[in-house]
Amino acid sequence: MDNLQISDMTINDFNEIEPIYNSDFDDFWTARNLKSELENISSKYIVARLSNKIVGFAGIWFSVDDAHITNIVVHKNYRHNNIGSLLLEKLIELAKIKDSITLEVNTKNIYAQKLYLKYGFKTLGIRKKYYDGVEDAFIMTLYLK
Repeated sequence: MDNLQISDMTINDFNEIEPIYNSDFDDFWTARNLKSELENISSKYIVARLSNKIVGFAGIWFSVDDAHITNIVVHKNYRHNNIGSLLLEKLIELAKIKDSITLEVNTKNIYAQKLYLKYGFKTLGIRKKYYDGVEDAFIMTLYLK
């Protein structure tokens, strides 16, 4: 993945993602949610491009003391190529000015849990029926200071 580039997401990037959002990326948000996040002054979204094609994206919210990762999503055909790790590293870099980063991850998503544990996140709790009122989520936090 030497030619993978990570940059800020723009509305043009969203327009590229929107038609394939539900088929090529699986996320519990709708495309409308993602678009509104681009307009949120407290959030930041980034994209991963490979040969000028968006293969992943990630987002983070900033509050007074901490940051909250909203999602890390990789195109189905490009998973297990370290793209999620590179997106997470960029989010951690963006959040260095905060005390901590928190996220929720599906209790059944073992790959994502392993990724977060690899970067030092600790499981601190559980949110019952967090995903679509059905699936539970672990609350994980990385302390930065």
